[in-house]
Amino acid sequence: MDRPPPDPRKLLDAWMEWESGETTPGRVMSQLKTGGLRDLLEAIVAEVQSAAVAGGSPPDRVGDTPDAENWSPVV
Repeated sequence: MDRPPPDPRKLLDAWMEWESGETTPGRVMSQLKTGGLRDLLEAIVAEVQSAAVAGGSPPDRVGDTPDAENWSPVV
């Protein structure tokens, strides 16, 4: 079965609906699953791994980027 590629904007919108309390956690998980979050995460992991093999040194975690020290959560 052919699925459309994940749309990061739609996935983020679903997440933000949950954070603001507009959507229940179960509904958000459903939207993330059908929206292709797994495919998106697998592609990111593959990209990070290939960069590491190619000699790059990607961050171990997303929070290890230079901008992480300036980040603050939005509540």
